[in-house]
Amino acid sequence: MHSGLADFIEANSEAIIDAAMVFAKTVEIGKPLDDEALRDHLPDIVEAVVKDLRTPQSREEQLAKSEGRARAAEGAPRTAAGTHALFRAHSGFSISQLVSEYRALRASVLRLWADSPGAANASPEEVTRFNEAIDEAIAESVGHFADEVERWRNIFLGVLGHDLRSPLNAIVMTSELLGKMAVDAPIATAAQRLIRSGQRMGELLDKLLVFNRAQIGIGFEIERKDVDLAQSCREEIEMLEATLPGARIDFESDGEVRGNFDEARVREALTNLVVNASKYGTRGAQIHVALRDSGEGVELSVRNAGAPVSRESFDLMFEPLRRAGIADGEAERVSLGLGLFIVSQIAEAHGGQIRGESSDGVTTFRMHLPRG
Repeated sequence: MHSGLADFIEANSEAIIDAAMVFAKTVEIGKPLDDEALRDHLPDIVEAVVKDLRTPQSREEQLAKSEGRARAAEGAPRTAAGTHALFRAHSGFSISQLVSEYRALRASVLRLWADSPGAANASPEEVTRFNEAIDEAIAESVGHFADEVERWRNIFLGVLGHDLRSPLNAIVMTSELLGKMAVDAPIATAAQRLIRSGQRMGELLDKLLVFNRAQIGIGFEIERKDVDLAQSCREEIEMLEATLPGARIDFESDGEVRGNFDEARVREALTNLVVNASKYGTRGAQIHVALRDSGEGVELSVRNAGAPVSRESFDLMFEPLRRAGIADGEAERVSLGLGLFIVSQIAEAHGGQIRGESSDGVTTFRMHLPRG
């Protein structure tokens, strides 16, 4: 496909790239880049635009591209625009600065083209195709840039969570030592407060690391062993009744319910579900926990009275950093919103699933776990 604009861009590529580099030099980042770094993959991007202009395109392909539905084939190598985005992300560019760079590239092409003799004979379709090619490159760059930023954010969270362990353990151990050495009540009380706060921080770190592992695709680790899940649930509920004095919790099961489960993780899931019911359900209402043998597996359910929950809300509840509802109190303000997300990860790691339902003022969460 012949394109006068494509021929013009190819013939004037160096002037176009130089103009784009002049703009890139104005971007304020931590460490100034030399000309080689500023040039980066700009020549490859310009070459890709020229190739796009010369490639025949159907009406359907044009529409898909304009609507952002054009996708690279699975397994295809990363484009020049994608690689350029990674280099700019590592160089300290922001996503808005990356987009502005493409705006400058577009402007330099159209400005030079408007001053050229061939512009008078150009068809509007050529300029439209050029703009579509630039927009497609922007979309590819923004996607890769965002993925790279997210990757480094998850690395940072993982390193932070890991490195905070040592000083936190030192604080808790020192607090326990002070508590044992205390000879008067005020110091012992202060030491216990430090210990509880340290344990709370440890729980928050655990949740953060679970979220981090899920985000980077590692998944949730479990250790299965033969266990009577009914007894484990009874013990966990006794602890919950002590830590949630305002909650009324009853438990029923089909006698002994044995299977290969990660006992600690199932107890953690039960705690998160009961705490969620206590926080968002009708205050003072009964929380009903049931464990049923379903043949190939078990079903653990937690039911509470409360305001009805929409289907759309249930779909969002198991996403990370979401909250099930709105509640008062300091505990809610410091919550990471990871409780139900962790429950879903525990169920998934066991090869099971968690779902919620709400009707007639009653909300129920059911976790199905195969015996393994």
